[in-house]
Amino acid sequence: MSKNRLSVEIFGQMYNIVGKASPGYMREVARQVDDNMRSMAQGNPRLDTTKLAVLSAVNITDAYMKLKQEYEEILHLIEDEQV
Repeated sequence: MSKNRLSVEIFGQMYNIVGKASPGYMREVARQVDDNMRSMAQGNPRLDTTKLAVLSAVNITDAYMKLKQEYEEILHLIEDEQV
């Protein structure tokens, strides 16, 4: 599978991203990060871009870990039902 290259804007900065995912998916990922940073900046206007990026990464990772835990719990429930 070939890699896609895409320029995206996140919080007013342009980034070139490369990945095997579709350009639409990569745009959506960038949009989610941008939305997260902008939302945080509205509530914390004094934070610089680096702090906003780190806090966004923490929030996104928290959401990911919660979803992963829910997924694993569902898998265990399914496995228990099959026994």
